[in-house]
Amino acid sequence: MLVTTKGRYAMRLMVYIANFPDRKVALREVAENESISLKYLEQLAHEMVRCELLKSVRGHGGGYLLAREANEINAGDVLRAAEGTTVPVACAALEDGGECPREQSCSTIAFWTGLDRVIEDYVDSVTLADLVEEK
Repeated sequence: MLVTTKGRYAMRLMVYIANFPDRKVALREVAENESISLKYLEQLAHEMVRCELLKSVRGHGGGYLLAREANEINAGDVLRAAEGTTVPVACAALEDGGECPREQSCSTIAFWTGLDRVIEDYVDSVTLADLVEEK
């Protein structure tokens, strides 16, 4: 899996907000402290809200909060929200509900399936709370 800038910045956004569980965090603050474009953060935050990982509070003193506790949101949730998938290769058999016409004769499908499982297990085992503690 190649994690793009979108996935990397989404992780930084979510971990930053997880550091402040008792207050709303403005994207401008995240932009300044993480050196990420405010426009880019707005797009990422919108996607995180759509995927129910963040809550948006509008108005004076508004900002963003985690939609769930930091120990209930894992890195896989964030990466899938940002990237769409954590699949390591373009393989029809690994896509949700995907079927590949070569599945029965493919000599590498077991390898790609195993790698996909390892990635999924790892990203789903690390929570935002774990990442906040590691700082």
